[in-house]
Amino acid sequence: MSQERETQEMDIDHETEERDDAIIGKAMVWSLVVFALVVAVGVGIAITVFKPNPPPKVKTTESPLPELAETPDMEVPEIPFTDITEAAGIDYVHENGAAGEKLLPETMGGGCGFFDYDNDGDADILFVNSKRWNWDKRENNEPATMALYANDGSGSFTNVTKEAGLDITVYGQGVAFGDFDNDDQVDIFIANLGSNLLLKNDGGKFTDITETAGVTGEKDRWSSSAGWADIDKDGDLDLFVCNYVAWSREFDVAQNFQLTGGGRAYGRPQAFSGAFPYLYRNDGDGKFTDISAESGVQIKNPATNVPLAKALAVTFCDFDEDGNIDIVVANDTVQNLLFVNQGEGKFDEIGAIAGVAFDINGQARGAMGLDAAHFRNSNALGIAIGNFSNEMTALYVQPDHDLQFTDEAVPTGLGPSTRLELTFGVFYADFDLDGRLDIFSANGHLEEEINKVQSSQHYEQPPQLFWNCGPEHATEFMDVSTESCGPEFTKPLVGRGAAYADIDNDGDIDVLITASGQSPRLLRNNQSLKNNWLRLKLKGKKSNRDAIGARVTLKAGGIVQQRHVMPTKSYLSQSELSLTFGLGTAKKVDELTIHWPDGLTKSVVDVNDINKTVTFEQEVRSE
Repeated sequence: MSQERETQEMDIDHETEERDDAIIGKAMVWSLVVFALVVAVGVGIAITVFKPNPPPKVKTTESPLPELAETPDMEVPEIPFTDITEAAGIDYVHENGAAGEKLLPETMGGGCGFFDYDNDGDADILFVNSKRWNWDKRENNEPATMALYANDGSGSFTNVTKEAGLDITVYGQGVAFGDFDNDDQVDIFIANLGSNLLLKNDGGKFTDITETAGVTGEKDRWSSSAGWADIDKDGDLDLFVCNYVAWSREFDVAQNFQLTGGGRAYGRPQAFSGAFPYLYRNDGDGKFTDISAESGVQIKNPATNVPLAKALAVTFCDFDEDGNIDIVVANDTVQNLLFVNQGEGKFDEIGAIAGVAFDINGQARGAMGLDAAHFRNSNALGIAIGNFSNEMTALYVQPDHDLQFTDEAVPTGLGPSTRLELTFGVFYADFDLDGRLDIFSANGHLEEEINKVQSSQHYEQPPQLFWNCGPEHATEFMDVSTESCGPEFTKPLVGRGAAYADIDNDGDIDVLITASGQSPRLLRNNQSLKNNWLRLKLKGKKSNRDAIGARVTLKAGGIVQQRHVMPTKSYLSQSELSLTFGLGTAKKVDELTIHWPDGLTKSVVDVNDINKTVTFEQEVRSE
């Protein structure tokens, strides 16, 4: 019995085992099926997620433009320009060091300036050059240097760089001219990527006195524009130096900037930290003291507590007419700064409060060059700032001396006409001598292949001249470049620095433009409108010798014009010291008043002749 039961139990166990094996087998099959499906789905997802992305297609974009105001119904003047660069003897070519790595400094170009280095009464030219990088192993027999050209008085120039001791190789950016020691010889400050230079003029020969003067700056700092002004009214010129961003080759390369649809691109300033500017007080003995920290010009980002400024341009003006020179700084991708002089070398920064820090939407722009002037022949004073492409040139207008500005770029017509261009150099000048200040801008992009990405953008861009039609017209500034200035003016280039002077002593304003990695362009003004004019050259005694910071008021033909002696304007550049007043059809000057830069002295002088250059020297009465 037991054997039979045992046999039955064994049969039951065997059947159960077979049944269990069948169930397990089926389960395994289904598991394998499910596993295969899961693997297949996973592989599909992996392929989708991790497969190499094909290069994106190059997209063509168009930028919407603000509507242009109605064009004034008035005759547009003929202001033709001739490119005389080669004929005038200018053979300089800018070296930006570009060798394929696409390093940010290569995009910035170099400055230029007009000054009378040899005291013969005419406008000479200095170009600030960069250089090849120290690690560049390409053959380079002739290192790039700055270049000085002497004017013979007729607008023809001779290269005198070596004779003047200026065959110096640096990675140069901006220039500032100023007779800091009041010896009647204009000295030179060169702002560099790296240590800066102060070159003292000794009879047309320049000597490097940077270290003894105390203005070398930090070796790893990137200085851009600079300018001289008497901030403490002690009769000598102090020095303000813009610094751009904290830069190194290693950091730049590591960012791996890319141009859409292409290879490596030049970096964006947003990726780099800001840098404090320098403010040096002239101690009057050939030496300077760095008062940057205690003066109030070192502004920190309130959110990060790091230096805020990414400064590319500076100019000076007594905006509230309290007798103290103020400072305005154009910053790239961060807010602009307005330093109001409180006296005794102290400044308050009020850019945001005053309305010059941002655009009308409260956004910072890519600001490059700037200038400030009384462009309406009234108390109204406008700060013009050139900005990046697809950002209009700003025109911050102060109706009176209350330090309150409004951006009037759109209602004046300037904004819509500048929206597409990438503007570097910008300045006011009366090109047709009608008594109203016009606006010039030098334009050019950073990327050689930008047109492949944005059809509205080009690497080389034409300069622009905006004719001042007067405030009574809906369009106050009209772009007359194509209509009035001629093909040699509007020929595109990679514009950067820009400056002006009357190079041939015919009374009208000529223009110099530098180009990144290219030859510059010297444009002679050939206008023949028969408008009258007066040019003034001022000499200070109690004030600094070149009267930098003086304000002149001229009454003629029923209008009142104001001009400032301020060579520091535009981008990395300096313009002539002499003031040009267009008189239009007026045949005489009714009144001329000079407010000297000491903030106290005023001279009312008689002008008997017009269509000539007149020199006035400050009188100092004995007490």
